[in-house]
Amino acid sequence: MSGQLAIPTKERLRFGHAPKPLSCGFNLTVGGGSVFPELNFTLPAMDLDESTWEGVLDQYREIGEMIVGASQRLKLPGLMIEFELLPPMTEKPQWGAEITSILLESLKEAHDKHGLPCALRVTPTDIRDFVRPPLLRTGPELEMLLESFDQCAKAGGHILSIESVGGKEVHDEALLYGDVAGIIFALGILAPRDMEFLWNHIVRIARANNAIPGGDSACGFANTAMQLTSQGMLPEVLAAMIRAASSVRSLVAFECGAVGPSKDCAYEGPILKAITGYPISMEGKSASCAHFSPIGNIAAAACDLWSNESVQNLRLLSGSAPEAYLELLAYDCRLFNRSLEKGNDRELQALLVESDAHLSPQALVLTPEATVRIANTIVAQKSKYHQTLAAAREAVAYMKAASEQKFIDLSSQELKWLGKLESALNELPDNETNLLTTMVDTYGHLFSPKSYGLS
Repeated sequence: MSGQLAIPTKERLRFGHAPKPLSCGFNLTVGGGSVFPELNFTLPAMDLDESTWEGVLDQYREIGEMIVGASQRLKLPGLMIEFELLPPMTEKPQWGAEITSILLESLKEAHDKHGLPCALRVTPTDIRDFVRPPLLRTGPELEMLLESFDQCAKAGGHILSIESVGGKEVHDEALLYGDVAGIIFALGILAPRDMEFLWNHIVRIARANNAIPGGDSACGFANTAMQLTSQGMLPEVLAAMIRAASSVRSLVAFECGAVGPSKDCAYEGPILKAITGYPISMEGKSASCAHFSPIGNIAAAACDLWSNESVQNLRLLSGSAPEAYLELLAYDCRLFNRSLEKGNDRELQALLVESDAHLSPQALVLTPEATVRIANTIVAQKSKYHQTLAAAREAVAYMKAASEQKFIDLSSQELKWLGKLESALNELPDNETNLLTTMVDTYGHLFSPKSYGLS
C-alpha cells in the first residue's frame, strides 16, 4: 500500500460509499451509494455426517427458498448472503461445493424472477490449527482448505473469504496473561506472514475460477478479546488496543490482491476501508443473535454491507430465524439508504457514532476520527511489525486523550491498565528480530517457526 489513505479525512468515511465500489454476482454493486443486507446463517444443533447429509441439504434448500420469497416480500434493493462452511464441510470439499450450488441456484432464481441484485460469499473454515503446533504451510489440513476454496469457487461462489488463524496459538495465551509483547508478536510478526502465504493462494484460486478474493477477519484475535472483556476477564482498553493493532494483519489480504468486501466480523473494517478504499461489511446490533458487543451502532458508521453475523435455522413465532434477521437487516438498510437519498446520512452517522463512542473504549477507537488517525499511522510505517506497533500506540494515545478530555469515563482499573499498555508498548524493541528472539524463548512451545517462514 502507498503512504496515502484512500479516504484521508473522517468526513469522507461514509456508509454506503467506497472509493472503489465492487461489482459482483448477479449485478450487485457494493459501495456505490447504497447499503445492502448481508445475511449469514448456519445449521441448528445437529449431527453432521454421511447419515444426516440429506437432512443438511434440506436445511439449505429451505433457506434458499426463504431468500427467494422474503427478498420480494421485503422489496430488497440488493442482497449478499454468506455461506460459512462448518469444519466438516471444509474437510470434505465436495460438501461445501454442493451447498454452494444450492444457494447459488436460489440467488439466480431471485435475480431472474424478481430482478434482485445479489451475490454469494463463501467462507471455508480455517482448519489448519487442528494440529498443535499448527502446521500452517504443509499437511492435509492445508490441502483440504485450498481444495475447499477451489471447489466452492468452481461451484459458483462469487466471493471468497476466510477468518484465518495464523498467530492465534500464541495470541490466545498472551491475551490471557495480558502480555503486550506476546500480543504484538502474534499480530505483527506471525500473523502477517501467514496472511501473505495463505492469501497468495486464495487470490490465485479466485482468479483461476473467475471469483473475487474478498477479505479476512481478525475475529480470532480482536473478537476473542472483546468477548473475554464482556465476561469481565480482561480490561476494555486492552481489547480496544488489540482491535486497532489487528487491522495490520487483515490489511495483508488486500496487499495480496483482495478487493473486498471485507468480512462482517472484521470490526477493523473501517480502518481497512480508509486505507484501501474497498467496500466493507460490518455487523452490530442486528448481530446479537451471534454475540453481544458494546459497538452495536458505531459499527454501522462506515458500512457498505450490514450483516447479522450468523443465526441458526430455527423456528421462531414469526417464521425461521434467518428470515427474521433478514427483515431486521432490511429495515436497518432502508434507514441507511433513505438518509443517503435525502442527503442527511452524515447526521445519521453522527448519531450512530455518538450513541456508542463515549460508553466504551472499544467503540471509541472505531469513531471516524480515530479510524483515520490509526490508518494514517499504519501507512506511515513500512514493516508489519512497525505498523502493528504504531496502530497500538495510536489507539492507546487516543483513549488517553479522550479520558483526559472527559469524553469517556474510564474506571480506575481501566486507567491503570491504560498506563500499563502505554509503558509496555514503549518498552518494545524497535527491531523485530530482537522481539522474535525473546518470544521464541517464551512461546516457542506453541508455534512452529517453519509455519511462518522463520528459520
